[in-house]
Amino acid sequence: MPRSYLLKDHHEAFGRASCPLHRSRARLHRIAGTIESMYGLINIAIKDLVTEDFGEEAWHRILSRAGLEGTEFILMDQYEDSVTYDLVGAAAEELDVPASQILQSFGAYWTKYTAVKGYGPLLDSAGKTFPEFLQNLDLMHTRVGTMFPDFVPPSFECHNMTEHSLDLHYISEREGLEDLVIGLLHGLAERFELTLEIIQDESKSEQTGASIFHLKWT
Repeated sequence: MPRSYLLKDHHEAFGRASCPLHRSRARLHRIAGTIESMYGLINIAIKDLVTEDFGEEAWHRILSRAGLEGTEFILMDQYEDSVTYDLVGAAAEELDVPASQILQSFGAYWTKYTAVKGYGPLLDSAGKTFPEFLQNLDLMHTRVGTMFPDFVPPSFECHNMTEHSLDLHYISEREGLEDLVIGLLHGLAERFELTLEIIQDESKSEQTGASIFHLKWT
């Protein structure tokens, strides 16, 4: 993995994305808990991202800040959402990086991390082009659910598609993860060797439950 994910400013790394969220640990904690748990794989990936950039000592300090000192996460075990949010908040404090940047960096990292951790064939099967991959995200998540039975994925819908743009509707029971989605999208664009511009047209709507991103790529 490149050693640059958390060291880059998210504007420099990803270009424009409207209204990045600078949440405090308290805010992150409050938006956790709408879903009971996440699998340990997520927290292990956060650990690997941190240690690759900053080393094991930084990770241990983050665990301590999060009240998780000595915790070793297990891939297939489930952990409360608040654990993951607390890790992000503690990392933001320890590394002096906005939580929004942590989430975006992690999203970009996740696309490569999963590819090298045994899920490459699953990613390959999702699509040969960037828009095809986005259209097949829900199908891919259905397949992931066969490996992780209690997995509760978001849903993605593609609208207003043209040759080089579309509107992506992101629907999730979890709150506050739009920055993670922005990072994931940039990671996917990098996978397809594209330059991506993202404009968040709408935050989560009470009527539709969707956050809407306008994507344009070259």
